[in-house]
Amino acid sequence: MHISEGFLSAPALAAGWVISGAGVAWGLKKMDSDKIVKVSMASSVFFLASLVNVKLGPSSTHLSLIGPIGLILGWTSYPAIFTALLLQAVLFQFGGLLVLGANTVSMATPAVCAYLIFGHAVRSCNASLSAAASFAAGFLAVLTSALLVGIWLSVSDPGMKLTAHTIFAAHIPLAAVEGATALFMTLFLKRTFPDMLAGMDKEVIGVDHK
Repeated sequence: MHISEGFLSAPALAAGWVISGAGVAWGLKKMDSDKIVKVSMASSVFFLASLVNVKLGPSSTHLSLIGPIGLILGWTSYPAIFTALLLQAVLFQFGGLLVLGANTVSMATPAVCAYLIFGHAVRSCNASLSAAASFAAGFLAVLTSALLVGIWLSVSDPGMKLTAHTIFAAHIPLAAVEGATALFMTLFLKRTFPDMLAGMDKEVIGVDHK
């Protein structure tokens, strides 16, 4: 879901930097010393998961794990994903520096939305509700990311609308894989490391550390 250099207009690039700048600033405000290790770990997971890119016109498709990352980090997903994308742009020329803002918005915003919309349900004691919410968080985060990529391309060049539709359709199978991955990851974390999930309340999920 990296947008390559040269496909976005100047207004789109500027909007991407403004939105991502605000998101990163707010995420840093939410990040205290206790969260630094968790943010670093999630940023590394995103970096490694999205290294295998399949070129798809002006964009690409790859595993991202932005759904579970959002459930783990909440608002701090923004600085975590921004850092990973910056390193990928510098080290491997994935995406690029000019489009870094737009790419951050495309991937970090769905992660935060997954946390805001599904976080409470994922933390529920109801196993069925938690499982459904975990899958939905991973599935919809990827589709939202693909939708945002399409919007960036379409507003930059109306002739890119067909390409935007193709990119979205191509991410539907990947979204199902990401949904299943998010389900297994959250189930594992709730059983073994409940503190990893953003806002996790041990008493709510009935974890006993005695």
